[in-house]
Order: sequence, then C-alpha cells, then structure tokens
Amino acid sequence: MAPLAGRRVPSRAVRRDFRWNDGERVVRFGRGALDDAPDLLGEGYALVTTERALSQAPGLAERALAVHTVGAGAVEDLAGDLLETLRDHDGLVVALGGGRVIDVAKAIAAARRGRRAAAVPTTLSAAEMTWLHRHARGVRADTPHVRPAIVINDPALSGSQPAPALFASAANSLGHAVEAPVTTLASPVPTLAATEAVALTARAVAEPEAPDRDALALAALLSGYAIDAAWYGLHHVCSQTLRLAGAAHGDANAAMLPHTALALRERAPDALAALDDAAAMPVELLASRLAALAGAERLRDIGVTEHALPGLAGAAAARRELELTPPPPSEAELLELYRSAW
Repeated sequence: MAPLAGRRVPSRAVRRDFRWNDGERVVRFGRGALDDAPDLLGEGYALVTTERALSQAPGLAERALAVHTVGAGAVEDLAGDLLETLRDHDGLVVALGGGRVIDVAKAIAAARRGRRAAAVPTTLSAAEMTWLHRHARGVRADTPHVRPAIVINDPALSGSQPAPALFASAANSLGHAVEAPVTTLASPVPTLAATEAVALTARAVAEPEAPDRDALALAALLSGYAIDAAWYGLHHVCSQTLRLAGAAHGDANAAMLPHTALALRERAPDALAALDDAAAMPVELLASRLAALAGAERLRDIGVTEHALPGLAGAAAARRELELTPPPPSEAELLELYRSAW
C-alpha cells in the first residue's frame, strides 16, 4: 500500500522508555517494561486475563494468587460474576488483556472500596489510562470509578495485534486524541498529549506495511491520558452506540471517525487545525486511511444494517455525554452521521 498522501510527516525523537509518577499511579512504558512487573506488582495479586493474553505473558500468572480468565460478554456481567469469586481477596487486581479485560478489573476494584487495580494492556485501547468503565452488575451507579494505580505498557504486548485489528485499535486511539481537545473539559496539558498522539499515529502508519508499533503504543497511552482528563462527546457516543448493532469497538471507531471528525471541525475549527498540523495532513484523511487498513471503511463493512440506523441515532441522542460537545448534536444530525458512514 502506498504511503499516506498529504504533506510529509516530520520525524522527531520522542522518548519511548520511561517511568511516569502521575499522582496516585505509576506508569511504566517501553520495550522490556514487562520485566519490571515483579517489582511493580509484587506477588499474591488476582490476575484477570484471557487465554490469548496469558500466552503472551505467562510470568504474570506465576506470581498471582489466582488467575481468572474471562470470555466474551459485557463488562458489567463479567465483573459481576467475578465479584463473588473475589469477595475474600483484598489485594491488587491485575488486568492482562485488552480494553474489556481492563475495564473488568477496574469495575471489580470500584465495587470493593479501597481495592486497587493494575493494567498490562495487550491492545491500543488505552483503557489502562482512564477512569471510564461500566460498573459491575448490581453496583450503584453513583459508586466512584477507578483507574489503574499501576500501568505496565510494553509495546511488545500493547502493539502486538495483527493487522487489520491493529489499525482498528489505532483508530480508537486516534478518536481519543481527536475528541479530547474539543470537549468542554479540555485543558492545555491533555491537549498537548492528544496532539503528540496524533503526530505519533501519523508517523507510525506512513508506511503501513511496516507500522511503527512502538509509536502506536505510545500514541494510545497519551491519547488515553487526554481522554481521561477531557472525557468524550460526539465521536465516542456515536462509536460506542454501535455496539447495540453488534459492531466491534475498534471497527466502530474506524468507520465513524472520518465523519465525526468533520462534525467536530465545524464546532472547533482551530482545535482541529492544530491536529492537522501535528499530523501534517487533515485528521479526516488520517482517519480514513486507518479505516481502510482496518477493513472498516463503511458501517456496512462491519455488519451494521441500514435498517438499524434510526434506532442507533435515537439511542445515541439519549446519551448525556453529548453535552460535552457544544452544540450537542440533534438526533437528526446523528442519523445523518450514521448514514454518511454507512
């Protein structure tokens, strides 16, 4: 596949191996970061994972008090099922896996006040950096959310997905970076992180046959930091609602971002122009390229039927998070966005 069209993406040195003490959490990033797991996690933790993820880091199971593998299902149900199993465990809950697994660990920690979570991601979901998660079944909606207190992000794991899943996951990461600077909670430092994430993503996929997986991993971590602070609005509501139609989260982000980015540009042209400069191309172009690489250029490509679009628009319009993207889109605008992506 040919390199990305548009202005040449500039190259610059960015540190890719670091320990970041960020308030109550420690973030360890870099190739070989997993080697620091014994010191950071200790022993006797409960490990929540999948069979695939466990095969990538079997050493984490050796130091765990118990290992719990989760299958398919909703976060609230998976976490609810594990709560009873872990009722006598008051130690660290470690997630090894993608965003769904990490959200399960966060939900368990939130349900047991005072319990901490840790995350070792195996995708670019950035869930390890955020407090955003669904609560376990039966937990009060006003229960405080939890973000991992320890993050070990080793690109050998977090950037390990095969194409096209890697590019769908990168589209999810890019969606975080594009949306964070335009919410009503946006502020300078998270916006700087989002801008760097856009630049890293553009450079990482300039030669898609050999993507820079370390750069994509760092971009996801930074975009996760940005969305953790700024929350989300129009784009993520549109993408998340597509799960009602059976669409995978990464694919949903990939298919929607070229269209939602245009809607965000209408609302915040200066913010999007700054991201264009970082990417050395319009962010819609970068988003479209990721969608093509992910095989998710249209909603119909990922199993969403045209008949489902009005219902999806109605469900999305009911989400309060839309208020964070002023002016909030109407149900008619949301339907038009879905139709344009279909």
